[in-house]
Amino acid sequence: MEQSFSLQGKVALVTGAGRGLGQGMTLGLAEAGADIIGVGYAPMPETQEKVEALGRRFFAIEADLSKEDAVATVVSKALTYVDKIDILVNNAGIIRRNEAENFSDEDWNDVIDVNLHAVFKMCREVGKHMLENGSGKIINIASMLSFQGGLRVPSYTASKHAVAGLTKSFANEWSGRGINVNAIAPGYMVTDNTAQLRANEERNAYITSRIPQGEWGTPEDLKGPIVFLSSDASRYVNGHILYVDGGWMSS
Repeated sequence: MEQSFSLQGKVALVTGAGRGLGQGMTLGLAEAGADIIGVGYAPMPETQEKVEALGRRFFAIEADLSKEDAVATVVSKALTYVDKIDILVNNAGIIRRNEAENFSDEDWNDVIDVNLHAVFKMCREVGKHMLENGSGKIINIASMLSFQGGLRVPSYTASKHAVAGLTKSFANEWSGRGINVNAIAPGYMVTDNTAQLRANEERNAYITSRIPQGEWGTPEDLKGPIVFLSSDASRYVNGHILYVDGGWMSS
């Protein structure tokens, strides 16, 4: 069983690896034995230091995934560092908040470009490489808002609904060709993206009261799920969206 969860000898490409959930998942993958290609819009010295302290290799690529040619450049550069990408984690994402009637085209497009267009392109481009090798694991980061409407976040909600659909679509095409495509839907997590919510005492209290486990999650809570979906232990899991939410979706 220990071998089924091992990632020794594997290489994982993780977008948004510099902080928050991305850093937590990156460290989980490294703890399980994977070398890491970390993609971020800024330098990631803390993540790199922590990965290398575990005895794993870390290759940093800085990129703005909202740009038209960014994904192709990232994949091309990654393959100058390693011969094979075994695991892709599409974690990078942004959020914009405003009332629906005041939500701007700019905020809509910015979120869709990073949270949806870049995810599709990363799946497609890394997927081509995995198909050539006959194996691979792709894990997209969805959300509870892949299933619910949310408040004041129309572009984020639309993008995460789409990520859930993309995950199932790619799984349908590639599961018979050696590639597992799944997603993780985190619940309310302590990250920079939720700082505004946690700072609002009334909203924070309401959210916490709705979580059956009674507390917000942390990036460390994604380590186990990401290792499971990246390892041989999930060989027969495809097109699945795994809630990691303290029970929110069941309440």
